[in-house]
Amino acid sequence: MELRVLPSSSWRVSRGISRGSEMAAGTAPNIRDVAELAGVSHQTVSRVINDHPSIQPQTRARVEAAIKTLGYRPNSAARSLARMRTGRIGAIVDSPEHFGPMNTLRGVEVASRRAGYFLSSVSVNDDSVDAINQSLEFLLDQNVEGLCLIAPRLPLLEVIRRRGLQIPSVVIATDTAHLVDDNGLQASVDQELGTRMMVDYLLELGHTRIAHLSGPHDWGDARSRRATFEATLAAHGLTPAAIVEGDWSPDSGFAAGPGLIEGTGATAVFSANDQMALGLVHYLSEVGLRVPDDVSVVGFDNTPESAHMIPPLTTVRQNFEKLGEMAIGSLLARIKGARVERETLRTQPSLVVRSSAGPRPATQRSR
Repeated sequence: MELRVLPSSSWRVSRGISRGSEMAAGTAPNIRDVAELAGVSHQTVSRVINDHPSIQPQTRARVEAAIKTLGYRPNSAARSLARMRTGRIGAIVDSPEHFGPMNTLRGVEVASRRAGYFLSSVSVNDDSVDAINQSLEFLLDQNVEGLCLIAPRLPLLEVIRRRGLQIPSVVIATDTAHLVDDNGLQASVDQELGTRMMVDYLLELGHTRIAHLSGPHDWGDARSRRATFEATLAAHGLTPAAIVEGDWSPDSGFAAGPGLIEGTGATAVFSANDQMALGLVHYLSEVGLRVPDDVSVVGFDNTPESAHMIPPLTTVRQNFEKLGEMAIGSLLARIKGARVERETLRTQPSLVVRSSAGPRPATQRSR
């Protein structure tokens, strides 16, 4: 007896013959025998048996060959049970240590629970294809009914798109160019609206020399906020006083201070998040500049700490709870069989005015 799909694994073939001999002696093979012979997990074997659409063709071929070699017969009752709904949704979240992804995951979890579903989540923190595939396999092995991808950066989506997904999914990301499929669901907070509201607010205060402390370029939210910042100024015949890229951390905000302030004539700085704004305010204090008397500083996110900065930070609030409700609502509609065309969902942010921004100074700074 020969297992052609694994010609280099002779020990697996001989074991298959041994299992066949055991069958003749009255010992039937089980699902773990099939998994061992095919070189996969027993959950993967179960998904092949139940014709789960997420299985790649080469994996399916290996499992089916092992089933044939061993003469394995799946239990019909177990198959029926496996095909029942599990009431479980999977989530893969990129960079969960950051405020946006962390709170998006929280919003998705709350919305799932309210809908009567459990959420199984895994996190990825690098661009490793193997790590992303392993995370996906972990969730699929739990027979999740749908998948939520919280993808602030593109690598996660690129890997999933190349692999392909045959279960309902929703992408929570600003970028729409790399959806998982052509009829995909995509949800996000309206970054353009939030940025326009903030820049317009600074313009209303009389500022014409506005600098931008941007987030890292590989984040969709950072790219959207920067592009909208520049476009909004251009619509008023203005150009940025300066643009410096940070990494979302307070330390990067502090380090960006000289590039944003020295010799730029900036009277206001729009920071792409509150944490970098915190570091920038620290820098301004160190060099003897007052906020907002000398320089106005505004942020984005409305983190819990932003209300207690000195001075309290004017910022943009993102409604992550509403985002989770919209994303999970549309995902569940697909899980339950609704025909949903490609759809882009947006929640509206809101401006939170505090005391870190004021009117443009009457006199120009000497530095």
